Amino acid sequence: MTSPSEAYSKFRAGRTHPAVAEFVDLYPFGLDEFQVNACREIEDGNGVLVAAPTGSGKTVVGEFAVHLALREGRKCFYTTPIKALSNQKYHDLVARYGHDNVGLLTGDNTVNGEAPIVVMTTEVLRNMLYASSRTLLQLGYVVMDEVHYLADRSRGAVWEEVIIHLPESVQVVSLSATVSNAEEFGEWLQTVRGATTTIVEEKRPVPLFQHVMLGRRILDLFASSDVDASAGFVKEGAPVNGELLRVARDDFASSRLMRDRRAPKGKGRQSGGRQVGNGRRVWIPSRVDVVDRLERENLLPAIVFIFSRVGCDAAVSQLLQANVRLTTAEERDEIYEIAQATARSLPAEDLSVLGYHEFLEGLTRGVASHHAGMLPAFKHLVEDLFVRGLVKVVFATETLALGINMPARTVVIEKLSKWNGETHADLSPGEYTQLTGRAGRRGLDVEGHAVVLWQPGMNPAELAGLASTRTYPLRSSFRPSYNMAVNLVHQFGRGRARELLELSFAQFQADRAVVGLARQLRKAEEALDGYREAATCHVGDFMEYAALRREISDVEKAASRTRRADRRAEALASLATLRAGDVIEVPAGKFSGWAVVVDPGLGNPDEPRPYVVTLDRHARRLAPMDFPVPVEARTRLKVPKAFNGRNPAMRRDLALALQGRVKGLDRARPRKGAGGGDPAVDAQLDELRRQLKSHPCHQCPEREDHSRWAERWFKLSRDSDTLRRRVENRTNTVARTFDRVCTVLTALEYLDGDTVTDRGRHLMRIHSELDLVAAEALREGTWDHLTPAELAGALSALVFEARRADEGSAPREANAAVQQALRDTVRLWRELDLLEKDHHLDFLRQPDAGFAWAAWRWAEGDDLDDILSETGLSAGDFVRLVKQLLDLTGQIADAAAGTPLRRTARETTQLLRRGVVALSMAGE
Repeated sequence: MTSPSEAYSKFRAGRTHPAVAEFVDLYPFGLDEFQVNACREIEDGNGVLVAAPTGSGKTVVGEFAVHLALREGRKCFYTTPIKALSNQKYHDLVARYGHDNVGLLTGDNTVNGEAPIVVMTTEVLRNMLYASSRTLLQLGYVVMDEVHYLADRSRGAVWEEVIIHLPESVQVVSLSATVSNAEEFGEWLQTVRGATTTIVEEKRPVPLFQHVMLGRRILDLFASSDVDASAGFVKEGAPVNGELLRVARDDFASSRLMRDRRAPKGKGRQSGGRQVGNGRRVWIPSRVDVVDRLERENLLPAIVFIFSRVGCDAAVSQLLQANVRLTTAEERDEIYEIAQATARSLPAEDLSVLGYHEFLEGLTRGVASHHAGMLPAFKHLVEDLFVRGLVKVVFATETLALGINMPARTVVIEKLSKWNGETHADLSPGEYTQLTGRAGRRGLDVEGHAVVLWQPGMNPAELAGLASTRTYPLRSSFRPSYNMAVNLVHQFGRGRARELLELSFAQFQADRAVVGLARQLRKAEEALDGYREAATCHVGDFMEYAALRREISDVEKAASRTRRADRRAEALASLATLRAGDVIEVPAGKFSGWAVVVDPGLGNPDEPRPYVVTLDRHARRLAPMDFPVPVEARTRLKVPKAFNGRNPAMRRDLALALQGRVKGLDRARPRKGAGGGDPAVDAQLDELRRQLKSHPCHQCPEREDHSRWAERWFKLSRDSDTLRRRVENRTNTVARTFDRVCTVLTALEYLDGDTVTDRGRHLMRIHSELDLVAAEALREGTWDHLTPAELAGALSALVFEARRADEGSAPREANAAVQQALRDTVRLWRELDLLEKDHHLDFLRQPDAGFAWAAWRWAEGDDLDDILSETGLSAGDFVRLVKQLLDLTGQIADAAAGTPLRRTARETTQLLRRGVVALSMAGE
């Protein structure tokens, strides 16, 4: 029963904020204080930044902006970072406000685009702003969901572009994960958007408890029973569970003991905490044990984060092999019916290659994987079944943490490090918070649980630090692109565009950082004086002597780098001489040893990639990195003309023939390749060493002590120079980059002062990462002679980028016309790359032809099975790449208006949009 005081408070709120009171009454539950406060700010005419934990209900604030727009007869655009989120929000809003009031724009799909409420990806809104679209008329509110995406290196600039360029009359509602510098971000919004209120909510709606799983036991991470699990993070200094600390010490001591004993590899296998090999206790829990324990502890449904697609699929297979079943007979029937509805929408002939039957087996047992390599339809099915409570365990990569509404009771993290594209790196506090934030379903769970699996060398104190840090700072990734520059100059002129870019969050943060950097520089300069004094020598100028030592070291290192480059060049040259049938020794890599060349792979003469069969019957296209030294044919072997590397029998027969041919052959001694010293460099080193030995300080008895101080001086001097450059570079850095971009565009005749030329108007329509390469290819007519299918292959090089160095090594190459177009595209890129370097820019990566054959053959009508088996791509990756290619092809068609290429590009779009690709886009 409502008390008189509560009733009076509600009455007063209704009078001061009637729209908020009306909105609150639409919900069957009361809104949290931060939600109400944010809604009141919006009704008062202010913009808001709401930073709150995952699952806290911050989207309610965005939905109030929708409500207010309809109430006032104005428009509201609801933006999201990814199409899946846009689709999800579209259906949510349609359920509340009806089809007539809600539209969807994702680039691939347009539904009721002139509705008062339109859900869209952020890029769509950016493009509308540049085009001065009439759809912007009557726009009153823009909701920017997941606004912390502006830190994304590849796409983050779009968020800043939108925030800066929206009309002043538009109120911006920014919704963010909890970031440690929310107040700084809010201050920037206040600078560029006017009145903006920052609201930070640390409390989680469902308390989160942190655990570590040792073998088959789940232990609390923190010892204190008074840790506030409802906080967005645990207070720093909370005591760690003593048992975990003891296990960590014992584990460290045991590992040292085993190393000292030089225990042979392969003993002491993982066994869920049981005593194995050499008496050591190994605490790594198996995946089957994890699921079994979670089920026994009533901690399902759970998301298990494994930072590997292969690992996710392997985990499902391991559970199936262990006969794990988490569903009832009734649930299995329901799962089967829902899954079959999805299967009926897919081509029947593709179900086998897509692995549908194995996928269905996992679903009916209540387990599934979720990663970017899966077909979108399969991912959506997993999400749907998990939300319904039918799938109990999902093994996922971190892409699941990107906003999809799929909370769980428990989140498990298998390892605290992941591959970041370059190396294995530890999870940041922000990444940890984003992952564990999915634990605890509001309205369903009393508490959520985060479980980290024990790994050798784990430090519980460091894990506690991850859990007790207020997430992560938001850092701008903004930089002006070529497309952005021509659009801004077209709309505002060069001077005004420069001023607008100086309003970016990147420049705002850079200006603030300069103060701290200058302080560091002053301290460094004071320390340099002290180091120089400490290095003073009574027999001579020691800094002069130290400079000689450093010069010798630098020359030696440069000579070493030159020798390595020479060896690589010689190795590449040796690869270019190989022929089919040559028997070689692969000197390095996973497939080192004897192999026979099936195809020398000379499609790219600068980087030969021989396709070989090895003694252990593997057929593989090797990369140049497998040949650090030159290789030569040791003998020859006849390779069948019709050899097919996908045929196990053919691989077996060829491997057996290879085994017979190399029997009796001596293994070649490793060749060092080119390595002779440069006489001029050798003479330079001899002279420098002579000067060093004749220097007075060379005989000083305290020489090495002086040398240590001198080395400190040189290191700090180098660091000080770096600081000095950073201070200089951060002053007007964004505007200066824009000036360089405009200089390049002027040199290429895309700009003429404040005027965008006809050439530049083509570039205005291309939003690709390689926008300028595409525009130059249009200008040169690189693609004019291609058929629609060939155009697909040629354009693919502008969207594909190998995740690993060897990913693009498909054993097949496209036809001659596509190959020539690709060579011409790379030539254009090289010319642009040199121009960029002249102007201190580095925007354009090299085009990658690794998807060209697949794109060409798909457009020619080849079966999905043939393409996937030939390239090794997953179905999900293939569909994603074709959709990206479709997006670029549409842009090329727009940019090529009035030319035959426009018709070709449109035909390419029709050829690409078929089968699983078309079906995956039907729901977008």
